[in-house]
Amino acid sequence: MRGFAETVLRALGATGEEARINADGVVTASLWWHPGQGQGLEKLFRYARRMRNGGIKPNASMRWVRETAATALLDADMGLGYVAARRAMDRAVEKARDTGVAMVAVRHSNHFGIAGYHARRAADARLIGVAMTNAGAEMAPWGATRPVLGTNPWGIAVPRGQGRDPIMLDMALTQSGKGMMRWLQRAGLPMPEHWALTPDGACTTDPAAAMDGPLLPVGDYKGYGLSLVTDILTGVLTGSLFGGQVFQDDLDYDVAHTMIAIDPDAFMSRPRFEERLERLVGEVLAAPPIEPNRPVQLPGEAEQLRARERLRRGVPVDRRTAVGLGELAAELNVPFSLETATACAERQDAPQECGHEPSPNSES
Repeated sequence: MRGFAETVLRALGATGEEARINADGVVTASLWWHPGQGQGLEKLFRYARRMRNGGIKPNASMRWVRETAATALLDADMGLGYVAARRAMDRAVEKARDTGVAMVAVRHSNHFGIAGYHARRAADARLIGVAMTNAGAEMAPWGATRPVLGTNPWGIAVPRGQGRDPIMLDMALTQSGKGMMRWLQRAGLPMPEHWALTPDGACTTDPAAAMDGPLLPVGDYKGYGLSLVTDILTGVLTGSLFGGQVFQDDLDYDVAHTMIAIDPDAFMSRPRFEERLERLVGEVLAAPPIEPNRPVQLPGEAEQLRARERLRRGVPVDRRTAVGLGELAAELNVPFSLETATACAERQDAPQECGHEPSPNSES
């Protein structure tokens, strides 16, 4: 998968570095997330369209436009979002080692993939990482029907000692996204009533009826507030677009990202931080589960368990995506090197809740 994604991106004009970073991002998303969330190999279709029409510039001339000891602003020059966010987080980590806390923002960028991917970059360097971005308007202000704000996702990763996986929160600020709604629509399944509204503000469980309506925020009015603040910390603060303007022009999304790195060593010794963190983790995991066969999990644990299973058994790719990737490879005259697998279950189960792996539908 990684080699195929790199080859496609190189054929579209990406440099070797850009192709490696973006391929790593989409493959990581394929390992961590459900295909219906639309962040895996299916993102190659968007890259292809927008690298061809000029909305994404390969080999963009990214430049640092402002910098202090603990902050920086990167102009991404309409380049690939994964690349811009990687450079920003790496700079934040570098600065935080000297200042304790650093914040680096990006303007004039593109979709940066999954927020947790960038936050984990800091955690792998033994720092706490925070990554956020604004996105296209799909959420209405609380009590309204017209979308103004985006899903505006957050990623927060906290390193743990002794080779343990980091605690990793990766979430959009809406209950779900249009990708999962389309997945259920194709499968002929209803969606939860709290996911989205019809364009006139009515509740529904029909994904098709809500496709042009607003997504509902996490935590009701609280999620709306978080999305608004995220747009301030990204779009408003950097000079990029915000609100209903960002992500609307296919030739210029003008997305903004903000990366924060925090060095625990600036606050206490590393052994003391790790000991205190593990005491908190122990309390959380010791909480009696509602269902005995579903023990309490840490944020990010489900994704890491899913990734390990997929590394053993393969990554599910729905049939529509596989066919489309074959067609894209033929257009670009690159080998279609993905092999099909038959290990996936062919049941039409609805995506399960509580972070447990959904069964692929019969199109997988």
